[in-house]
This record gives sequence, structure tokens and C-alpha cells, in this order.
Amino acid sequence: MMAQIAATVGTSTYQKIKRDILFGALEPGAKLKLDSLKERYSASLSTLRETLNRLASEGFVDAPEQRGFFVKPVSADDLHEIAHLRVLLECHALRLSIANGDTEWEGRLAAAHHKLNVMEQRLLAGDESEKEAWKRYDWEFHQTLISACNSANLLSLHATLYEKYLRYQMLVLTHRGEEAAQEHRVMFEAALARDADSAVAALETHIVKGLEHTVAAMNA
Repeated sequence: MMAQIAATVGTSTYQKIKRDILFGALEPGAKLKLDSLKERYSASLSTLRETLNRLASEGFVDAPEQRGFFVKPVSADDLHEIAHLRVLLECHALRLSIANGDTEWEGRLAAAHHKLNVMEQRLLAGDESEKEAWKRYDWEFHQTLISACNSANLLSLHATLYEKYLRYQMLVLTHRGEEAAQEHRVMFEAALARDADSAVAALETHIVKGLEHTVAAMNA
């Protein structure tokens, strides 16, 4: 039982710190001081070290030898690499998912797109009070699109890459408007129609335009 409790605390600490990195509460380049983190997250030093080493292995934390831990810095070059890798992985996964998806997948996809579309319409109307929920629904839609690819390794790699991409988006957190919403509609309709070429083309356009938008906002 004690081992289970310790594992649960460790997972919770990992999730909290990772979320704070993704959503900018822990800023890029910031030093992660163990004493401060211990107080902030109510976790032991051993749990914190284990968590930070795990986040370092995933690419969210830097751990230079003998210098402690730092939130991974951001750069336009890094974002370009992440976006292009996302194109490679997500477009491949989408083709597989469209080929393999059944009616259950179609139902999940329709539900995911509906939630995302509702949130996008609120944003278009000027309501920006739920930006974190918007990005959660955005993730759910993209994840559902590729969920029938039948490759746990591909889905795991994509999830980590998407989170790295998300961190950059959360730094600027601006919506591209109707253009992005239309790209989502095209992906959704093409996937249901089993038109893999159109769905993949829309996805690649969506990622590249999102990259350009985020880089422009970072340089503004």
C-alpha cells in the first residue's frame, strides 16, 4: 500500500510540474530549485529528482552536469524541428487511422470535433475565457483523428511531440481564427469520407500555418 501511495504521489508531482512547464507557469530557462519545488508541490526531494530526470529524458527539462535542473529554453529553430517531425508522424498516423477506423472511431471523432468547434466559435465571438479548455479540445480532436492507427509506439511518440508543440502555442496563446477552424472541418469531413489524401493535405497545412503563426507571435 505504501508503495502504491508513493507511486501515486510521484505521478501526481510529475503531472503537476509537466503541466506548469507546458502552460508557462514555470518559464522557459528558469532554474528549478529543489527547495522551492518541494514547498510548491509538497513533494520529497527524491520524488522531485526522479520527476525532473524523467522530464529531462522527455525533453522538457535540461539537466547539465553539476548545475541542477532548468526548464528547457525555447527557440524558433527548435519549434521548426518539432513542427516538421509532427508533420511526419501525424500525417503517417492519420493515413493508418483512416484506413483502420471503424464506426466507433467515427463516433468518437464526431464528438471530439463538436467540442472543438463549439470552443472555436466562442473564440471567434470574442470569448477568450477558456483558452486552456480550447487547447485540451484541440488535443483531443487531433489525438482522436489518429487513434485508430493501431500503433501504441506511434501514438506515444506523437503525444510527446504534440506536448512540445503545445508549449510553444501556450507561450503566445493566440487563435488563428476562422482559417484554423476551417482546417479542422476539412480534416474531420475528409476523414469520415475516407479521403486520406485530402485529410493529410489539410493536416500538413494546419501544422505549417500554426508554426508560422507561432513564430511570428514569438518575434512580435
